[in-house]
This record gives sequence, structure tokens and C-alpha cells, in this order.
Amino acid sequence: MKTIKDKIAQLSFVALLLAVTSAMFYTPAASAHGEKSQAAFMRMRTIHWFDLNWSKDEVVVNETVVIEGKFHVFAGWPETVDKPEVAFLNIGIPGPVFIRAGSWIGGQLVPRSVSLELGETYDFKVLLKARRPGDWHVHTMMNVEGGGPIIGPGKWVTITGSMSDFTNPLTTLTGETLDLEDYALDNVYFWHALWMGIGFAWLLFWIKRPMFIPRHIAITSGKADTLISATDKKVGIAFAVGTMALVMAAMGSTNDKYPITTPLQAGLMRGIQWIDLPETSIDVKVEDASYRVPGRAMQMTLTITNNGDSAVRLGEFMTASVRFLEPDVLEDETGYPDDLLAEEGLTVSDNSPLAPGETRTVEVTASDAAWEVYRLADLIYDPDSRFAGLLFFFDEDGNRQMIMVDAPLIPTFI
Repeated sequence: MKTIKDKIAQLSFVALLLAVTSAMFYTPAASAHGEKSQAAFMRMRTIHWFDLNWSKDEVVVNETVVIEGKFHVFAGWPETVDKPEVAFLNIGIPGPVFIRAGSWIGGQLVPRSVSLELGETYDFKVLLKARRPGDWHVHTMMNVEGGGPIIGPGKWVTITGSMSDFTNPLTTLTGETLDLEDYALDNVYFWHALWMGIGFAWLLFWIKRPMFIPRHIAITSGKADTLISATDKKVGIAFAVGTMALVMAAMGSTNDKYPITTPLQAGLMRGIQWIDLPETSIDVKVEDASYRVPGRAMQMTLTITNNGDSAVRLGEFMTASVRFLEPDVLEDETGYPDDLLAEEGLTVSDNSPLAPGETRTVEVTASDAAWEVYRLADLIYDPDSRFAGLLFFFDEDGNRQMIMVDAPLIPTFI
């Protein structure tokens, strides 16, 4: 009987070990969208991304994808999020599947942090070079110091080919051409192995001594001075001196080998040029706004005044990267991500052309499953339940005007 139990125990242990090992090597493709994890108020009241375009949906390793568009920095930036006085234009991707070959805001190259102004609109462009094959969700993103990453809309991009073909050539200021993908890789392996070896040697020296329980007993009994011998002190000094000597020698050798160096550039770029948008001829006042929980719809009562020279109609409401379109006015032709596009999600009680000089109060409803799928409905549980978004009006010639709206949002449960 004992032999059978021993065999069962051994087999169970082997099965557990195989299961753990298999789990370690199992790496399924991630399909989640990171923006869902961010609070709804942050996505609605910070950075509004619009007019986005991904140049390609599929590329081969070493080919490039251009992401460009505009973003509006909300004037009513929430008090709980640090203002974008130090911000960095980034791209949200699952690791180094692309490399960023360049990024621009307002036509200016921005390799480091910038200072953005509240209430202004900027255009941007990011150049990405494909590195690792797979299907990847590529987001726009703005990192704000003290505020964290603010994630914009994302789109699936497929990379084909082989990662072994990837190259990242660079010409230095001295005229030398390098491939950053494998430059000095042997040196990296060497130093990692060396420091890991020193670390393991240090651990092994102490592991052979009394471990946790004996040391705890010695300390609680007042015999802590017996735990460290003179030999232990000498070995500790030898490790410390040897480490400092190794660092100094390596630094001297590096300075001799590379006498010309420049420090990492970490300054803040100010004065980034924003877009001088033409003054709008439309005034919009939000009389009230509510979110109907059972219907997954937001309803707004808007008083709209047209001070322009041509009639206009409301064609789009965008908030937190979700676009609600009025299909009789606007159809998307940009290939915007389907999960963020409600092509028939906007209805207006009276959306006949608003004549010049006319004022009209209308009921506007933005409804789609995206309110729940993207957790925008969580806004009603915030202590400061407000929404913000962009309204786009169009005249007969297709000219567009953008209006920012911001107001309290009241939930209704019937």
C-alpha cells in the first residue's frame, strides 16, 4: 500500500511540474484593449484624438506605418490629473513590435517631452518601423508627467515576414554606420553574465550559513553578534572593493575606446505650434445631459445658434475616441476602428439644415454598445460626473466646424 501511495505521489508531482512548465511557455496573443482600464472621465476630459489615419493595415518587417491626425487638449482638464506641462507623444503597443523612427507635433520633430497648452488643438505624426511579425493593436498615447499614459484609439496592424530580417541602421556623428538591432550585443551578454555570476557567488556564500529560522532564533535570543564572523567581514569587504574596482576599470576602458560621446537629451521642448483653427460661427449651449442606463444611451438637450453665412447640420459627436455618426450627414471613409465607430449612433430630434441666424433647441441622443463595452458608463459613478466631447457640424459644401461641449451628466435608471 505504501509503495502505491508513493508512486501516486511521484506521478502527481511530475504532472504538476509538467503543468507549471507548460504554463510558463504558453503565451497567448493578447486581445484586450488597454484604454478600457482607464477611468472614463480621464478619456473624456483630457486628450481628444480625431482625424486619425493609419497608413497601412498590413506591413512586412522593415516597412513603415505612419499614424497621423490631430488631438485637442481639453480646456476643462480635470483637477485630479496633472496638467500636460510635461508630456510625451507615444505609441501604445505590446512591447517592441515596432520601433519609432520619428514623431512630430505641429510639424516639429519631438524626440523628447513637450509642453502642451490647454484648450489648443495640435496635429501630429508618428513613423513606425515594423519589427516583429504578428497582429498588434497600435494605439496613440500621450504620457503626462504625474498623470500617467492617456491612451487614444487603437487599430489592428498585421506584420508579416521574419524578425531575423529586421535591421535598424544608424549613422553616428563621426560617420560610422551601426545596426542598433545587434550593436554590441556580445558585450551586453558578457556584462549581464558577469554581474549575475557575481550576484550568485554572493548568494551562495551566505546560503551555506544558517538561514532564516536559525538566524531569527539567534537574534531573538540576543546572540546576533555570533552570526557574522571575521571571515564574513573580510569576504564582504573583498566583494565591495572588487565591485568598485571592476566598475572603475570598465569605465576607464570605455572612455578610452569611445572618446567622443554626447549625453542623453532630456530637455523640455516648449512653444510647440498649435493649429490656428478658424473661429466657429456656431454657439452650442448644453441645457442638460443624462445617461440612460438601460438603453446605453446619452441624451443631451442642446440650444444651437448659427451665426454663420450657410446652413449647418450636426453630423458627429465624439468622446473618449468613440465616434457617434448621424448617417444622413456623415459616413466614415477613413477606415476608423470598427469597435470605436457607431455609424448610426447619433440621432437628432430635428436635424434639418439650421439656417444662418436661426436658433434651435434639439434633443441629441448618442447610443451604442460602446458605452458599456468601453466602460464609459462608469462615468456616472464618479464623484465629479461630467462628460466632455467634440461636436462636428457640416454645411452644404462639406465644410466642418468643431465645437467643444462639457457639462454635468445625470444617470437615469428607467
